[in-house]
Amino acid sequence: MPKIVLFGATGYTGRLIAQALTAHGAAPVLAGRNADSLAELATEIGGADTAVAEVTDPGSVRALLARGDVLITTVGPFLRYGKPALAAALAAGAHYFDSTGEGPFIRTVFDHDDEARRAGVALLTAFGFDYVPGNLAAALALAEAPDAVRAEIGYFIADPGTSGGTRASMAGMLFEDGFALRGGRVVTQRTAARTRDFEVAGRTRTGASVPGSEHFALTRSYPRLRDVDVYLGLPGPAARGLQATSLLTAAVSRVEPVRRLAETALTRVVKGSTGGPAPTARARTRTWAVADVSDAAGRSSISVTLTGVDPYDFTAAILAWGARTALAGGLLGTGALGPVEAFGLDALTAGAAESGLRR
Repeated sequence: MPKIVLFGATGYTGRLIAQALTAHGAAPVLAGRNADSLAELATEIGGADTAVAEVTDPGSVRALLARGDVLITTVGPFLRYGKPALAAALAAGAHYFDSTGEGPFIRTVFDHDDEARRAGVALLTAFGFDYVPGNLAAALALAEAPDAVRAEIGYFIADPGTSGGTRASMAGMLFEDGFALRGGRVVTQRTAARTRDFEVAGRTRTGASVPGSEHFALTRSYPRLRDVDVYLGLPGPAARGLQATSLLTAAVSRVEPVRRLAETALTRVVKGSTGGPAPTARARTRTWAVADVSDAAGRSSISVTLTGVDPYDFTAAILAWGARTALAGGLLGTGALGPVEAFGLDALTAGAAESGLRR
């Protein structure tokens, strides 16, 4: 009988996903490296099967899965720890979801498109606040603007908190190349190479460019797109500071011994599994995803704003929705898929609304 396997269940985001799954009647297998922590979580959510697996033992990850299963993995930083889960899903013939926000790992997943099609499975990377809202906002705008060939997408958060895993992922990204869509092709572009202002909830807010899944995913559903940029909202001084930092890290990354030393130092300082915002803090957080699309002449055609809840709450809810829908046969295709291509615009809109994100 196909099942949902939640790998990284005892981490901060994993626990939220486990709660979201069981709240909708799903019975996930909770997987991770610590049997005692898994048993404790299983008791907290009213009972669940558990399995011990560790990314340093790829065989243990592969043993979690059978054909037709759905794997959700939150084990990151994904550039460091993500590949065993991806490989296990492909080998087993299981559908795959992850919570990454790391651009280079997103690219890695899309590089496995042909392999996923041959295996008859769907790979859905960055299926959380990074980067479902922007894909959905852009799709809604593009559906109303048939001549649009450019999309600019911004993510904005009020009163944000961050988990240890998020901070570790951000640190791991410092020395990696970003990218953008130019002329219909994904090309290398330094993170924060561009800044842009968006109108958000009656205010002008600044974003700095970041790599996202939209660069790969949107052209799958809207092949007329030629240019896509994704921005992370930051105060103006912080956006300019990120630009300066990315210039420095780009220079450092070209000197391999210096890069290795810097990455080792960051790994020691920035720890992953250190918890995250409390429920009271998450309840105060609000988010927006804005998509502005324009035609070849640069005229702005349509702007769509989606308003949502805390990023961690949304990530848990949308991953739980996606996995439940996939298990029930709701996927529309195989391969490395974007959210719209995987579920269709109407179903994704409904799933996002159920998860706290609405126009």
